[in-house]
Amino acid sequence: MRVEDLLRESAAERPEKVALVDGPARMSYGDLDADSDRLAAGLVALGVERGDRVVILMDNIAEAALSIFAVLKAGAVFCPVNPSLKGNGLGQLLADCRPRAALTQAKYASGCAAAAEGLAEPPRIVVARAQGPLVAGLLPFETLVGSAAPRPTHIGAEADLAMIIYTSGSTGQAKGVMMQHSAMLAVSASIASYLGNSADDVVLGALPLSFTYGLYQLIVSVRTGATLLLAKGFAFPHAVMEEARKEGVTGLPLVPTMAAMLLSMNDLSATSLPALRYITNAAAPLPAAHIAGLRRLFPGAHLHSMYGLSECARATSLPPEEIDRKPESVGKAIPGTEVTIVDGEGLPVARGDTGELVVRGPHLMLGYWENEAATREALRPDPATGETQLHTGDLFRADTEGFLHFVGRKDDIIKIRGEKVAPCRVEAVLHGCSGVREAAVTGVPDALLGNVLHATVVASDPDLSARAVMRHCAQHLPDFMVPKAVAFRDALPKTASGKVVRRLVQATGTVE
Repeated sequence: MRVEDLLRESAAERPEKVALVDGPARMSYGDLDADSDRLAAGLVALGVERGDRVVILMDNIAEAALSIFAVLKAGAVFCPVNPSLKGNGLGQLLADCRPRAALTQAKYASGCAAAAEGLAEPPRIVVARAQGPLVAGLLPFETLVGSAAPRPTHIGAEADLAMIIYTSGSTGQAKGVMMQHSAMLAVSASIASYLGNSADDVVLGALPLSFTYGLYQLIVSVRTGATLLLAKGFAFPHAVMEEARKEGVTGLPLVPTMAAMLLSMNDLSATSLPALRYITNAAAPLPAAHIAGLRRLFPGAHLHSMYGLSECARATSLPPEEIDRKPESVGKAIPGTEVTIVDGEGLPVARGDTGELVVRGPHLMLGYWENEAATREALRPDPATGETQLHTGDLFRADTEGFLHFVGRKDDIIKIRGEKVAPCRVEAVLHGCSGVREAAVTGVPDALLGNVLHATVVASDPDLSARAVMRHCAQHLPDFMVPKAVAFRDALPKTASGKVVRRLVQATGTVE
């Protein structure tokens, strides 16, 4: 079985069921299956062969979902790219994965073509939603979907490469994460299992499909026959939530940024989403204050606090019945997988001690595209069993009951007065300060102490002062962990997936 077979099965079982809602447009499972067959045939006619890479550079629109399954049906490898990536960044990605074709939208077509200039073999660029004639060399998406070519009949296997998805680059150079069909099938089955997804669900798809967390909303929805409500982002939360109410959304995947926006909406209540069954968070740890706010706002919804990364999609999940008791935990390993906290030698640490989280299971990446050094660093054998395990680069500790607690990125740890400080611990306290919507903590060199902490805050209360923020921190943190300065900003720099880019906060922030 391969990923595209999930669509074929759902289309066979419920061809008339709505698969995608894109504004006023609706696409049934039968049409999604048939149109992706035709697009796949069109791609093959363009010269796309088994194993070729095909870039998908689109917003969250129906054509993006259709393209993902078409590329797989053509036997190729899809590379989802966020449209916010432009210029040199896009050019470097195209040069790295060397796609045979690129599927994009009219508003991104010229940028995509410019980024492909100079490549030894530029991709064929296919453009969706064009309003008029295209520039010479660009092909209309609708023409390929209207292809009368026969359905591709390639023979593929679960072990084939299905996707290359590039990391956000929040901690440095982006790398191409290679995922096989078998890994995507395994993790989507696990997610559907612990979330209890079914054909009755309507899931909000406001997270980019080019982002692992957003992509699996599509894959899991198709696996279970659910409906995915596509949204172009969360910049206008009132409009998105109104659409979610109209469509009867039952699943609300979010990131901390979205949670902060929801909690600042004074007119939002449980009646705003009467059908809501569950909420998930995975991109970055959800502050305990946000969890409490969401629980008050949607008391009838199950809240799943999860941890994942592109290299395995998901690793842990906290059962909703534990969220009030352990709001700062991200749970335990998801079904069918294993996690362990290890020391520098790769050996398990004692309960309560901090170490690096390693993950084992059928959902691990194959490696980083054409980057053997990075692959060897991330995928290493277990010293005891020799089994391949993923070193996440993230520090965790387990409590006495085995529930996992995120400590921070290894690269983020700041040493102050000889003590190791995880910025996220200070940020969690900052989020508990009345009037703070978002916060980021960075280390600033200090001649006496080595480093001191600076906090950058996005306030929901215009009267909030730096003195009040530092006083709050002093009440909840040891002295060496209290920020020495607080800067107020209208927004924090983030990746397209909503993660705060701490190094950019440090590079651009000034003390006030």
